[in-house]
This record gives sequence, C-alpha cells and structure tokens, in this order.
Amino acid sequence: MAEASRWHLGGTPKPKLQYRKDVEIRTTLQELLLYLIFLINLCILTFGMVNPHMYYLNKVMSSLFLDTSVPGEERTNFKSIRSITDFWKFMEGPFLEGLYWDSWYNNESLYDLKNTSRIYYENILLGVPRVRQLKVRNNTCKVYSSFQSLMNECYDKYTSKNEDLSDFGLKSDSEWTYSAPNMSSPWHWGFVGIYRNGGYIFTLSKSKSETLNKFINLRLNSWITRSTRVVFIDFSLYNANVNLFCIIRLVAEFPATGGILTSWQFYSVKLLRYVSNYDYFIASCEITFCIFLIVFTTQEIQKIREFKSAYFQSIWNWLELLLLVLCFVAIVFNSYCNIQIFLLLGQLLKNTEIYSDFYFLAYWHIYYNNIIAITIFFAWIKIFKFINFNKTMSQLSSTLSRCMKDIVGFAIMFFIIFFAYAQLGFLVFGSQVDDFSTFQNSIFAQFRIVLGDFNFAGIQQANHILGPIYFITFIFFVFFVLLNMFLAIINDTYSEVKADYSIGRRPDFELGKMIKESYNNALEKLKLKKTQKDESKERKSEDLAEQARREGFDENEIQSAEKMKKWKERLEKKYYSTEIQDDYQPVTQQEFRDLFLYAVELEKELHYVSLKLNRVMRKVSALQ
Repeated sequence: MAEASRWHLGGTPKPKLQYRKDVEIRTTLQELLLYLIFLINLCILTFGMVNPHMYYLNKVMSSLFLDTSVPGEERTNFKSIRSITDFWKFMEGPFLEGLYWDSWYNNESLYDLKNTSRIYYENILLGVPRVRQLKVRNNTCKVYSSFQSLMNECYDKYTSKNEDLSDFGLKSDSEWTYSAPNMSSPWHWGFVGIYRNGGYIFTLSKSKSETLNKFINLRLNSWITRSTRVVFIDFSLYNANVNLFCIIRLVAEFPATGGILTSWQFYSVKLLRYVSNYDYFIASCEITFCIFLIVFTTQEIQKIREFKSAYFQSIWNWLELLLLVLCFVAIVFNSYCNIQIFLLLGQLLKNTEIYSDFYFLAYWHIYYNNIIAITIFFAWIKIFKFINFNKTMSQLSSTLSRCMKDIVGFAIMFFIIFFAYAQLGFLVFGSQVDDFSTFQNSIFAQFRIVLGDFNFAGIQQANHILGPIYFITFIFFVFFVLLNMFLAIINDTYSEVKADYSIGRRPDFELGKMIKESYNNALEKLKLKKTQKDESKERKSEDLAEQARREGFDENEIQSAEKMKKWKERLEKKYYSTEIQDDYQPVTQQEFRDLFLYAVELEKELHYVSLKLNRVMRKVSALQ
C-alpha cells in the first residue's frame, strides 16, 4: 500500500534510488581512474621538460661571470659594482677572461671551430656578445630655481618618453648612434625601471685583443655618461653534452640617484626538444595530453548543455574550467615556441659573426614552463574533488565551507590592521631599511615578521622610539590576537563538524566503501581471502568445539561431529538448494557413496545419542 501510494505521489522507489546512487558512484570511480591516468601523463610530460643539468649549468655560469673578482681587487666583481670605474674594470677583466677560452690550461690549442670560444671547454659561444645602453634626454626634470646656478643639467629616471634618441659622442659607429627597438622583443623589468629594446648597441669581436681595444676606446671616449640609465650585456651558449642552451643577460642600472645596481638572468632551456628516444617518448605524452584535453572539453560542454546555469554553482566546475583554459594556453605557448624555434634557430646559427638573439626564444620558453607549472598545480588540487568521499577530507571541506563567512569577516579586519602597519613601516623606515623601501616590500616584510624572520636591529636603528613601538604592537595585535582568533574560528567549526558526524549527520562514503568492497571481492575470487560467511562459520564452529570441550566431550567425538556437520552442509547445499526446480535429480555412483556414508554416520550418531539417553535415565532412576 505504501509502495503504491509513493508511486501515486510521483516518488521514486528505493531500489531505483539505490541503482541511481550505484551508477553515480561507478561513474565517479571511472572518472577518477581516467583522471589519474591523465595526471600521471601530465607529470611525465612536465618532469620531462626539466633537466637537473639546468641548475648546474646556471650555477657554473653565474659563478664565472658574477663571482670572479678583478685581479688585484678581490672585493670587486659584478655583484659589487658601484661606480662606472668598477664597471669598466669588470668589462676589461673578469668578463673578458670568462668570455674567451681559446686554449687549454697548458696554452695548447685544442679547438679550431671558426674561432669560436668554448667556455669551460664544453659550452660553445653562439655568435658574438652584444652590449647596449639606454639613455635619457637632458632637462627631462626641473631643477629648483635656487640651485640652477649650481646645476643646469637634469636627467630624470628612465621612461620611454624620456628616452634619448639622438646620436652622441663620436657619432661614427653603431655604439654612438641610436638603433630603433624591435617591436617583437620583450621589455626588461629592472629594479628602478622597465626598459625596452633598442638603444646604442655594439657587438664584440671574435678576437679577445680586439674586444679589449674596443672597451678601452669606449672608456676613453666616455661611452657611459650621466644620461646613461642601463647597460645590457647579452650572449648565449650551447652545451651539446646535455643539449641545453644557456641565455645570459647581465644588467647594470644607473639610477637617477647615482651609483649602479646590478642584476642578472641565467636561462637554461631545452630549445631542441626532440633528439633522444626519451624526447620522443615525451612527444607521445604530449599527444596523449591533447587527446585527454579533447575528451575533457567534450565532457564539460555536455555538462554545461545539460545543467545550464546550475553547472556554474559548483566550485569544482569552475576549477575544471580553469584547468581546461590553462591547458589550452599551455598548448598555444608550446606551439608558438616550437614555431619560432623552427623559424629562427637556423637563421641565428647561420652567421657566427653577429649577435644571436636567443633571449626572445628563452623568454617565451620560460613563460611556457610557468604556465605548465601552474597547470600541474591545479591538476593536483582537483584530486580533492574525488577524495572528498573520504571521511577525513569531507570533514575538512565541511569545516572550510562552514567557517567561510567568519573567515571573510576576519580577513577584512585582519588586512585593515595589516595594511595600516605596512604603511606605517613604509613611511617611518622606508628610507633606512631595505625591507621597507617600498610599500610592497613592507607588506612582505610583515609576513616574514609573522613567520619569525625580522631585522629588529635595523628597525630600531632607523627610529629609536617608533621602531620598538611598531614592532611590539604589531607582534601583539597581529601575532597574539588576530592569528589566534583565526585559529579559534577554524577550531570551533571543526568541533561542530565532528559533533555532527558523531551523531550520524554526515554524508555517505559510498565511493570509499565501494573501492574497499571491490578489493575484497577480487581477493576472494582469487582465493587470497576467505569470505565473511566462511569466516563467521569457522568462528561459530570454533566456539561450539570449545563449548563441547568444557562439557567433557573428548577430541574424537568433537572431530566426528565436525565431519558430520561438513557432510551435512555439503549435501544440503546440493540437494536442498532453492535454485533446483526439477523433482528428479540423477545420482552418480560417487554421490550414492557419499549418501551411504552419511547414513552410516547418522546411524552412529543415533546410537551415540541413544546411549547418552540411557545413561541419563539410569542416573535419574538411581536418584529416585
């Protein structure tokens, strides 16, 4: 009646609901297995792009060009350059010596490959290095009237509007005339400015002596002036042993304040992608990745068509879309890099007497690596979508979802106080302490203070009164009060979730249960594990045997009873099964023998029971 009523009201019968739930669980399990294959393929693909030799190549090159000191001045290297004099000492000393390796350590000439230098005897210098500078015009800033009698020239910081485009100095060679920038080349983001391509450019010679004379000539004719804002030194190497290109850029910025700020970039990249058998295996992984991407995209399009606006209400669907977008962006970057390498690599290697601009290729290759790194990160995060069926993970997600409103409210209060302290630190210590030199640096410095990394001596030296007050109040309000409030919010919510789970208000964990059951069934089919029914029978049989021993039965009687029971169960299973429909069942000779032995054993049992009864009756009669 209840079933009929439920059908009448439009409900779904329980067996059908269970069937739908089982189908959903099986579908989720299939998606998990498919996604794990995709994730493994993506991991192989990404790790195949990274070579441990990249780090060692960068380390060797940075040690050579950054840490090598000027002869006679151990403290002067590229990192410690602070003046124009130091810069020319570096160019004529460590840089020149590190760039030209034309003989073995015993002065024996080993290589004769178009007079190409081999740095550390293993790294071929591709083309020739290039040096370029960018300048600003005079009067790009205004001198206060009271100081105009002392200084009539003013050179502002570098911007594209302030850049000087006119020729200067000797005006004879390319280093004295302005070269227009290449629009396809990326800009450089330095410490005190963002610099574009172009400028006053010259390339070095294949000969070490000619290059030295060039440097001396430029130094004597004041190639670097007050209007100079940055000097770039670019060159590229190739190591055939590990199939890696090393693109090197040394940067010396000349801020408007005076002095020199040095920075550097060492990019070890694998531009020749497919050389060894392992490279072709990675190529097959890339093809598999594209196939997976097509399948996942088709699935998401079908879900959007089916659920429409309801599809966008799940955070996991948004993560899925983000992952697909990142995958497509990665494919676009990879295709663009491969096309540019195919078009430009041959041209760059054709003429060894000119500068080979591999920086453009390395720049986009690094961006492709960054996109892949972000993609693999979100790909791992997506695992939480499937393991959310686990009890512990469900508690974690429930805790975060419940306390989200409280965390948002707390975050507003936290960042109001945090940014207030960041601005206070920037204004009070910005001119004295490097960690507070900019507002952005102040924010990150305060995060480091929370983690225990701080420079209290520098803060105190910058301001003896406000320094300690700032530090103590920041530690008290942010570390002791706000962070403990944050932990209390999460702890209370987690306690509530655990309490709800303890009284039964929790989701079903069918996926984990189903995986466990499938695993146990497989073991049972392979006869590696006994079924629960067999285990319960064995336990029951052991209990009965133990009870019989306590009642005084000997071992022979117990073994005979167990044998009798096994025969009985086997025969009942064969002849009294509910699946047998026919009355007539033919009996084989072996089966007849088993039945006969079973009857003999029954007779023995009846005789034994009769003796027991007679013994009991005699004892009863004696008592009367």
